[in-house]
Amino acid sequence: MDVLTFGETMIALRAAGPLALNPNISATIAGAESNVAIALARLGHDVQWAGRVGNDTGGELIRRTLRAEAVGQDHLTIDSRRQTGILIFEQRLPDLTNVSYFRQDSAGSALTADHIAPAMAEGPRVLHLTGITCALGPCAADAVQQAAAAAHTAGITVTFDVNYRAKLWNRKDAGEALRKLLPFIDVLIGSPEELTLLMGDGTADDETTVASSFIGQGIREVIVKLGAGGARLHTNNGTLHSPARDITAVDSVGAGDAFTAGYISGLLTSRPAEERLRLANVLGAFAVASKGDWEGLPTTSELTLLDAENGAAVR
Repeated sequence: MDVLTFGETMIALRAAGPLALNPNISATIAGAESNVAIALARLGHDVQWAGRVGNDTGGELIRRTLRAEAVGQDHLTIDSRRQTGILIFEQRLPDLTNVSYFRQDSAGSALTADHIAPAMAEGPRVLHLTGITCALGPCAADAVQQAAAAAHTAGITVTFDVNYRAKLWNRKDAGEALRKLLPFIDVLIGSPEELTLLMGDGTADDETTVASSFIGQGIREVIVKLGAGGARLHTNNGTLHSPARDITAVDSVGAGDAFTAGYISGLLTSRPAEERLRLANVLGAFAVASKGDWEGLPTTSELTLLDAENGAAVR
């Protein structure tokens, strides 16, 4: 197994405008961890997603979609008592989407450390986690904590995307919970605001100072996502910046997950730091240039499509 990840994936209802105006709605799936899993599988990696879904049509949609995308479900749990969660995307502008969650007491929120332990026992090369799972409740947060600690002890690379969601919890609670993970993280990924959230003292220090603080705590790499500004990598060897690809924004939802998947792929294939950042930015650009969280993500053979001239046809 190259990568193990887990968290909540939901039924995603996408509306082209405000739901109250009765727009056309399409149904798909969405979840930060499964987005990353799909992106990595399309790049040829062996990925397992170990979440929980309800014994309902939404859970079936998730299972069928992940199976079609070659994402392993050997450790997926079907909950016969809880329903699969739902989220609604209302696209208000090309680059602005309103998201509503219906996930309280969902199957995914009932994830526990016992559900994850068998997958961890298989020894993945990378364990990928996000802060979203920690926001689902104490049991899910404990599952993340125990998996991260076990991976650290076993020498498994732990990648962590902060992925702060203000609609799920406040910054104070998030900071207190997520700081407990810092001793186990090898690669930390987040926006400048998300990294500041982890500092815990209300500091407004510059990015370099913040990154140096995490590196001083044993984190190997700190990647700062800058949106249209690209990304920066901080390590003991210094700082490296990689510009974003110049594309027309269609839908920014899922861009951070795509970026993270690109970076993890670079780690798995032993690419130099500059190439890891470049690959991450390429996947982020594909996500922004396509509708949906993961639908427009590239396969390995498609990574160079962004280099083609506008209006070009690949024949």
